[in-house]
Amino acid sequence: MTKKLLLCDCLNSQAVEPDLIDSHSQLTCSKVYSSLCTDQIDAAAREIADGDVIVACQQERTRFEELANELEVELAGFVDLRDRAGWSDGDPSPKMAALAAEAALQLPVGKSVDVVSEGTCLIIGGAEAVKAAEDLCETLAVTVLLNTSELIPVDRRFDCVVGSVKHLTGALGGFSVRFETLQKVRPGGRGALQLGPVQSGVVSECDIVVDLSGASALVPAPEKREGYLRADPKHPPSVFKAVLAASQLIGTFEKPLYVELQESLCAHSRAEKPACSNCLNVCPTGAITSAGEHVAIDPMICAGCGACSAVCPSGAISYDAPPVDTIFRRLTTLATTYKAAGGQTPRLLVHDPEYGQEMIALAARFGRGLPPHVIPLEVTALSGFGHAEMLASLACGFAHVDVLISPTSDQAVIAAQAELATALAGSDAVALLELADPDQLSDLLYAATPVEPASKTILPLGNRREVTRLAAKALRQTEEIIDLPEGAPYGAVLVDKDACTLCLSCVSLCPSGALLDNEDKPQLRFQEDACLQCGLCTNVCPENAISLVPQMNLSDAALSQTVLNEEEPCECIECGALFGVKSTVDRILDQLAGKHPMFATSDAARMIQMCDDCRVKAQFHATGSPFAMGEPRTTADYLSDRSDH
Repeated sequence: MTKKLLLCDCLNSQAVEPDLIDSHSQLTCSKVYSSLCTDQIDAAAREIADGDVIVACQQERTRFEELANELEVELAGFVDLRDRAGWSDGDPSPKMAALAAEAALQLPVGKSVDVVSEGTCLIIGGAEAVKAAEDLCETLAVTVLLNTSELIPVDRRFDCVVGSVKHLTGALGGFSVRFETLQKVRPGGRGALQLGPVQSGVVSECDIVVDLSGASALVPAPEKREGYLRADPKHPPSVFKAVLAASQLIGTFEKPLYVELQESLCAHSRAEKPACSNCLNVCPTGAITSAGEHVAIDPMICAGCGACSAVCPSGAISYDAPPVDTIFRRLTTLATTYKAAGGQTPRLLVHDPEYGQEMIALAARFGRGLPPHVIPLEVTALSGFGHAEMLASLACGFAHVDVLISPTSDQAVIAAQAELATALAGSDAVALLELADPDQLSDLLYAATPVEPASKTILPLGNRREVTRLAAKALRQTEEIIDLPEGAPYGAVLVDKDACTLCLSCVSLCPSGALLDNEDKPQLRFQEDACLQCGLCTNVCPENAISLVPQMNLSDAALSQTVLNEEEPCECIECGALFGVKSTVDRILDQLAGKHPMFATSDAARMIQMCDDCRVKAQFHATGSPFAMGEPRTTADYLSDRSDH
């Protein structure tokens, strides 16, 4: 069944072309109303009652959701055409068609897991913590951790202990607290409450932590840790907000599973040799830890920033809320629909759901809004919009990509990804916008000189590495070798042939199979498009003969194997079979023959030049061979010898 788009021109404040939207968005448009949220609410009810309705309004979303609940009908979604397109200088129709087509896409629902909080709460601090406990004790099971016994109240509606926290792990519904010191209260006796003996290393669990200590946070990125509420005890509004939030954290909650990890693809380490640690370096919450040859991700701590997905060179970590290919589908839909509807020089504005959405709404209501050729793309994980997504945007039809940075964004990650995308695209087609004034945002975008998009476009399919290569070739229109910034996940391997002994340690440990051997002769081969630049080969090479070169080779040569080093094989002096490397065998022969006790005789020295089979045979037949056991003896023979003595 075709979905219907419920249109409203918001008191005639915007121009809406239902025929153009209808013909390009795969949606059936309603007639254009003027006040669906007020005077025409009955008409809205009739339209919604038919089902499969997308409402073209975000401002009054709550009102329409309540109306749908009353009608016992589920809405198909919402799309903001007014703030993002209608309130603008110029013809907004092509952009409206593109935004409507994006809203019509069938997108996968993100995965999640239920988290149960029974309301066990630890409050840390001083006098403010005691006051917070008094407010929360009727709702939650509260324990207050104080640093002095002087603040212990007589109020027994909640527990009090004295001590300090050494380590805190976990998240909502599963915190684990290790105490440096801990003293429990002895409630009996007359006068001030007494404390028990000092304990150390005590571990306890709780569902919620309210930190009013005023000290440093007990977890990294505390604002991203669910269930950990931190406030300045000297700022009453912040304390009130934390207490109110804690009172709501009891029950069953849905925790999104933001990323997916394929351990077999991870290039973190091999044979206890370090390699890629990109995700560990950028994770703000500490959700990612080393787990041997791969990393591990704690989904309860992960806040879904997406930075790990952007910097992972192998695709072992991929954003899954929703999957990365969803972004590629949205980009293609926006670009192709906008052009089909008559739009020109499309420019993409990437923003987050909170800061960016508010900036756009304010710019539209009180200023000029966005230019008609600037198409906004809202992404839940701004840090996860990496170089692959930026290049895909340019290669599928957008002329320029702007990323609106929010105050909570990981700017370092986004900046590094933008630098890599710019190097691959070969032009300044990606820009980061750090703006706090909606009017400044409008002025900057209106003042920008429109540029033509790439003449050759692609359909971004495959994993992020494949899309990156495909997009770079489409944008460059050449088969050149592109120099990339240090730390890029694409590149070549250089081998010092004078130092390399072809031990092939690098081949045995290469996590992506970019380095290969040749079964027929001593040879080190390399396939550039598979190289992750993880650095494992440089770390494991005993001769320090390997170095990395960040680059992207756009020619087909990068897809085939090339020889980095090869030598003449050694020929067995007994059977003629080829084995090992002749130069290495000659060097060993020169260093050991006649100089080492094991190879003092010529017969022993000859074994160095034999293959494995011939060497074993020579040792077996040699005088004093450990393999020569003489006549076979049974248990009875040994027992007979013992009885004779």
